[in-house]
This record gives sequence, structure tokens and C-alpha cells, in this order.
Amino acid sequence: MDTQRSVVFYGAITVDGYLARENHSLDWLFGTEGEDESSYPEFSKTIDTQIMGRETYEQVLLLSPEGLPDDGMKHYVFSRTRNNDPEAPVEFVQGDIPAFVRKLKTEPGKKIWVVGGGKILRPLLEAELIDEFVIQLAPALIGRGIPLFLPGDYDSRLELIDVRRFGQFAEVVYRLK
Repeated sequence: MDTQRSVVFYGAITVDGYLARENHSLDWLFGTEGEDESSYPEFSKTIDTQIMGRETYEQVLLLSPEGLPDDGMKHYVFSRTRNNDPEAPVEFVQGDIPAFVRKLKTEPGKKIWVVGGGKILRPLLEAELIDEFVIQLAPALIGRGIPLFLPGDYDSRLELIDVRRFGQFAEVVYRLK
């Protein structure tokens, strides 16, 4: 029996595959029917650890000036330039992303949530460490921006687990085969 924790990407993208505009704007995400509906309330009960890159963390702070909620979740931010601050609700991590996640997977706990972009996702895909994708497709085409999937050395087959609708958003759930 596998007792390792699952690693899940959960997030919204445009139909043409972008997480954000080139300037990190998420304007395409707002003002669409269903933006206040999602599977996040039930998803949040399955996770206790969050990992993201520095750029994503900085965008989270811009969108939520009050900072990350004190929700008991462990927040790790990969950064080559920032060091830990006892006042910050996150732990800054440097080094090998897949090695760090492999270690997290062996520790007791709930699922591990990968937040944000391809710089964190690509090495995890290349190391075959993403177990599940929960992707909300927003009804927008923006033509350019920050893609969810960066080119890389990965080739994975997925199994469709669920498809749900939240207003104008379609949510697809895939697991690694």
C-alpha cells in the first residue's frame, strides 16, 4: 500500500493555456460568471502543504495585501534571492525542487498543493512527481502570457477523473496513469 502523500496542481488557466498575462495580471479571471464558485472549499480540506515560486508568492501578496491566511497550512516558497524572515508566514527554500518534494511526500500529512507556474511545475513533471491536476478553464483567450506548461523533458499519460462546471468555468481533474 502506497502511503506517500499526493502532489496536486490546482489552479485556473485561460483556454489557450495561460496562468496570467506577461505582466502577471489575472484580469481575464475576474468578472466571469462562476468566478465565485469552485471546488476549492472541498479541495482545501484535503491539503495541508502549499509550494510555490517566489514570483507567484509576490503576486499572491499583491492580490491579498493582508497576506496568506493563518490556516494552519505549511507554505513553502522556492526562491534564489529571498531568505527566511521570522515574521513571514512562509518558509523560503532554495535548491532542488524535486528532491524537496520527494522528502515532503514521505512525511505524514495531507496532499501537497503546487500553486502557480511552470518554473515550479516543469521540474516536478520531469521527475514524475505530480500525481493529479485540477484545472479550471476560464472562458478567455489572451494570446500570450505565462504558460502553465513550459517545454521540458516529460511525457506523461493522464486519466480523466472528473469534469465539472462552475458557471462559465469548466474544471477537469486528471491523475497520472
